[in-house]
Amino acid sequence: MDSSSNWSLSIFSSLLAILILTVPCFSEKAPYSTFAKDATSAPEVVFFDYIVIGGGTSGCALAATLSQRSNVLLLERGGLPYGNPNITNITGFANNLADTSPSSPAQLFISTDGVFNHRGRVLGGGSAVNAGFFSRASKGYVKKMGWDQKLVNEAYEWVEKKVAFQPQIKQWQSAVRNGLVEVGVKPYNGFTYEHLFGTKVGGTIFDPQGHRHTAADLLEYADPTKITVYLYATVQQILFKKEGGRKPRAYGVRFQDSKGNSHMAYLKEGSKNEVILSAGALGSPQMLMLSGIGPAKQLKAHGIYILVDQPMVGMGMSDNPMNAVFVPSPHPVEVSLIQVVGITGFKSYIEAASGPLELDWMRRIAHDFKNIANQTMDPLKIPSELHFPKGIPGINPHLLHTPMQAGLILEKVAGPYSTGFLELKSKDPNENPKVTFNYFKDPRDLQRCVQGMKAIAEVIESTFFSKFRYPFTSAQSLMDTMLTFPLNLRPRHLSASVSLEQFCIDTVMTIWHYHGGCQVGKVVDRNYRVFGVDGLRVIDGSTFIYSPGTNPQATVMMLGRYMGQKILKERLAGGRK
Repeated sequence: MDSSSNWSLSIFSSLLAILILTVPCFSEKAPYSTFAKDATSAPEVVFFDYIVIGGGTSGCALAATLSQRSNVLLLERGGLPYGNPNITNITGFANNLADTSPSSPAQLFISTDGVFNHRGRVLGGGSAVNAGFFSRASKGYVKKMGWDQKLVNEAYEWVEKKVAFQPQIKQWQSAVRNGLVEVGVKPYNGFTYEHLFGTKVGGTIFDPQGHRHTAADLLEYADPTKITVYLYATVQQILFKKEGGRKPRAYGVRFQDSKGNSHMAYLKEGSKNEVILSAGALGSPQMLMLSGIGPAKQLKAHGIYILVDQPMVGMGMSDNPMNAVFVPSPHPVEVSLIQVVGITGFKSYIEAASGPLELDWMRRIAHDFKNIANQTMDPLKIPSELHFPKGIPGINPHLLHTPMQAGLILEKVAGPYSTGFLELKSKDPNENPKVTFNYFKDPRDLQRCVQGMKAIAEVIESTFFSKFRYPFTSAQSLMDTMLTFPLNLRPRHLSASVSLEQFCIDTVMTIWHYHGGCQVGKVVDRNYRVFGVDGLRVIDGSTFIYSPGTNPQATVMMLGRYMGQKILKERLAGGRK
């Protein structure tokens, strides 16, 4: 072939790559009646170029991108988010989390630390059950991860066109914003998706009408002729084959539908075809272990064939600790979730939410959670008596039994430095694994919490926030009240009323930003390929060492798009890069 032919071929290939990766195929609007199906309708055997396990925050973006050039199967253990008002409407946020039914979109789990938590069990994953805040990772985080900043920005923009909005800032959020600036969390950066020190208004996945837009909406980018989504499909195991002295190679998965019928999904012939785990920080390490990749001692204890002895699977589990102050308001407040954030220099993030509620919900939650904990956790030191506030200074006691206007100001510890681990409880993929996060094990996290609580106290007592605080109510009295609420299953200490360190330890909650278990450099390489095997990647928040930005969901969606494009480029080039 002469040089002119090579030049023409090069131009043709470049143009083809641009068209494939930037021009969307004809699409279908949610809820995707042609390609999203109940797994009970799946054949016993199917073949695809890519099999994506988990239709969550990363999996939807990844599958949509891969379908632009390849045939993709997306397996999701839950159903569609559309049509469920607790998911689609901002007012249903608390009800969604309170749903503990076997098919709840927000599956409850309790860490061994005694902290209540949830994992998504619905198409869209955590983005269908969270508080909706949308903010990018910092440029320093992107650099540390080794990502291409230009391609990262393009991937963020691709996500934002479908799911991100500028929130309407009303009185409560304005008071928190102005209070943060007043107490020195500066500068004020206005509305931005960027991670900038100071106070800002971030994005939200709730539109101006209060309707949630989840990662499932990103499937509108998919080519409906090249993607199949099976709902209520629980993957049991990833299948591997060994040939000669080569590493084991993933060649398919076995999954089960809601009626208990077993189905097989195989990769088509081709060295570029892959199984990709996007089952989240609990699901991905759990599935690796169930498939024989994990700590040998643990696998052996459960009678699982050891394919690869990989002691780092399930390690590095972290959950960013959250501590909060409940603030009853003498004036009406809007229904709002996270919109404003103060990104402090000491690496604690201050945020807020508000709305009318009843304090009786705390009594109901205490009763329900004690029952749930007794059934699911052994052993846990569950308090025999859970006490409730007899009164908050400046508030008429009868208000505690009637609907009340109130808000929550919270702080999230960045990072965190503290890490824990995940262990299998059984061979049943439907059963949550046992998770330990070791909140505040590293003293640097505890110090950040203390500084964050001091900042919250200053905001509560700021001039701009005074309208929403009852007269004669101090930040300290509100913190003392928090010690009486059933926030978790951890023991209470009298010293927590005088020690912010003990307050942080006793009242810690989750902000649902847990990550780790399949970390880059330990379980997967920089291209998210699993060490020790071929044909398998993990692309989701389980690969993170630290939580990105003030909220990880934007970055997890971005990662699905970003890696989807990289994989397609590798496929087009015909070789690994």
